[in-house]
Amino acid sequence: MTTQLEEARQGRLTEAMNAVAVSEHVSPDLVLEQVASGRAVIPLNPAHTKAEPVIVGTAFRTKINANIGRSPDKSSEGEELVKMNIAIDAGADFVMDLSVGDDIIGIRRSIIDNCPVPVGTVPLYEAYNRAGGKGENLTEELFLDVIRDQAREGVDFMTIHAGLLAEHVDMAVKRLMGIVSRGGAIMAKWMSSGGRQNPFYTQWDSIMEICREHDVTVSLGDGLRPGCLADASDAAQFAELDVLGDLVKRCRDHGVQVMVEGPGHVPFNEIQMNMEKQSDICDGAPFYVLGPVVTDIAPGYDHITSCIGATAAAYYGAALLCYVTPAEHLGLPTNEEVHAGVVAYKIAAHAADVAKGLPGAREQDDEISRARANFDWDRQFELALDGKMARERYELTRVQDACDDDQKYCSMCGKDFCAVRNSQDIVESQND
Repeated sequence: MTTQLEEARQGRLTEAMNAVAVSEHVSPDLVLEQVASGRAVIPLNPAHTKAEPVIVGTAFRTKINANIGRSPDKSSEGEELVKMNIAIDAGADFVMDLSVGDDIIGIRRSIIDNCPVPVGTVPLYEAYNRAGGKGENLTEELFLDVIRDQAREGVDFMTIHAGLLAEHVDMAVKRLMGIVSRGGAIMAKWMSSGGRQNPFYTQWDSIMEICREHDVTVSLGDGLRPGCLADASDAAQFAELDVLGDLVKRCRDHGVQVMVEGPGHVPFNEIQMNMEKQSDICDGAPFYVLGPVVTDIAPGYDHITSCIGATAAAYYGAALLCYVTPAEHLGLPTNEEVHAGVVAYKIAAHAADVAKGLPGAREQDDEISRARANFDWDRQFELALDGKMARERYELTRVQDACDDDQKYCSMCGKDFCAVRNSQDIVESQND
């Protein structure tokens, strides 16, 4: 078979390309050009037959990924399927299964079988599980076996931590927070204990053969992403990024679609520089960022601290935003926190798309404003990102004794002090 990238380079529009052109309200030629150049990817493994195609690139709507998955101590297959559906219902464009612990193969297969959006994984987690949680049992053959098995099952994109090399480890462990990436820490520990090089890096050509065969999109993992503001934009982060830039070229040379993962904690004033540096080093490959979190002092509210950074990141060049929930740094997210994380990131993505001037991005804003001006509450709730919550909140303090035919105000100002109502009175008096 051929990949979406190879088809685009041959000037052939695939069914997936035509489908995303319709969903994005753009021309098929734009999709073809962006995919052929590598500035956009369509993660879609043919074995994942339930998935609808989604495109990732700065020329298109900013996309949202929701991480789900059990920990060694919490959750189950059924609970994670519920979270998956909550995330998709709230507007997630992608789902990643980050399960670790027992029965992760069964959980992943169930997610793929039931998920209508593209699914991503981190193969290192399963390899570590198969090795019994012991680094000394990890081998290059095991890594390749896991990637091959997951590709055959239908995983659409995989985070592969190939840019963290043995020579980077000493730089990273001297940081305030050290290495905060789960996969990055496992890989660094494995290399340090055995005096070995990163097996994902040394076996890259073999990995490319598997990914090309199944059209698995590579998501180059940022194993050295900063875990606090003090570690942002440091030598370790950018040393890994240089390697990722080389791996982008090698992916494209093999006809494999590729995107690049980005930093986690970054001061607001450094976000633009980070986005532009990544784009330059990685030749415009789609950037997939976690937040970034712009301050470290708000555990329990990191869906807010991160979506502030995510809006800026998307405006300056990120194409895919990985949500952060209120549970980040505290524990496995609940159903409610999954919902809150996706909604926060839908807001961030939409705000960036409006600011970028993407065609049609502001239409929903203008339409809901017209509904507000007309006190059309039902239409407002229909257009809202979370209409259910908006309606419930409105009803919570609605003036209950108001006449059904006079709902042209809310409990914030009341009838006489309502600015919109008084504004309408001015217009009506001028028209008399």
